[in-house]
Amino acid sequence: MPQQLSIHSPLDMHLHLRDGEMLHNIAKASAHTFSGAIIMPNLVPPVTNKEEVVAYKARIMEAIGDESFEPYMTLFFKPSYDRAFLESVRDEITAIKLYPAGITTNSEGGVSGFDVEALRPALTAMSELGLPLCIHGETNGFVMDREAEFVSIYEELATAFPDLKIIMEHITTKASVEALERHPNLYATITLHHLLITLDDVAGGMLQPHLFCKPIAKRPYDREALLEVALKAHPKVMFGSDSAPHPREAKEACGCAAGVFTAPIALQVLAELFEKHDALDKLPDFISGNACRIYGVTPPAKEVVLEKRPYVVPNDYNGVVPMYAGEEIAYSLKEVKVG
Repeated sequence: MPQQLSIHSPLDMHLHLRDGEMLHNIAKASAHTFSGAIIMPNLVPPVTNKEEVVAYKARIMEAIGDESFEPYMTLFFKPSYDRAFLESVRDEITAIKLYPAGITTNSEGGVSGFDVEALRPALTAMSELGLPLCIHGETNGFVMDREAEFVSIYEELATAFPDLKIIMEHITTKASVEALERHPNLYATITLHHLLITLDDVAGGMLQPHLFCKPIAKRPYDREALLEVALKAHPKVMFGSDSAPHPREAKEACGCAAGVFTAPIALQVLAELFEKHDALDKLPDFISGNACRIYGVTPPAKEVVLEKRPYVVPNDYNGVVPMYAGEEIAYSLKEVKVG
């Protein structure tokens, strides 16, 4: 019998489901194997009020059909949010996502400056209401330095708002890992692809458009720093795929769209990675336990059974090309048990 591995109530704490046709095409790829996910709000237009949150969640639930999956909804951060507004939407959201203006896909309406006093009313209200702040942490400097340059902003916010839970999203650098230890209210998500690739895999030979993402993959020593905390299931880190689907024609084109689509294979490849490093005992906390504790959520009960049997990744999922398309991975999905 092939070796089997059970994963209980896995969570993806950073997920793009898009909207419209794309939502219907790819939502089940996450909802089938994950118990829940933090859903990004950078639609066009972005999700900025209660009515839009409720409507978007309804569209997600329609798209996933009878899958057992909890979409943990977010708002697109605006400095104008006041306490009364946040109280009115508190029961509909799990966090608020802050984007620097224009720094990534559909972020043009984001924050254009990080003056603490300008942000204080909204962030103080979030602190008091226990709403976590998720941040895409990049400046608009040289592309390889953008995240490291943003660390000082993370630290300024963490110091100014010590009761605010700040999630450094999809960290890619050793500098971000080190910041985790300096501030008790800083946490982080780490993607699958940033645990596996460096910039050399993206552009060291022929350009690999389906590995191009923002923040861009960094240097080998940055990847090693990420692996060190992920494989130990450091209590302040959790899995967030940043799985970001784009149509094939938007990726294999001039002006390649940023995003790596990993949702259908994330659990299988994480199992292979953790097994390779003799760390399978740490996978449950990285993929679920830490997130439940950090966010205070209780996801739907789900058991995902993987087996050690080679699986060839499809070349596309409804027009979206996944990571490892056409390649063989070590684990296959055997079954999903709900309840």
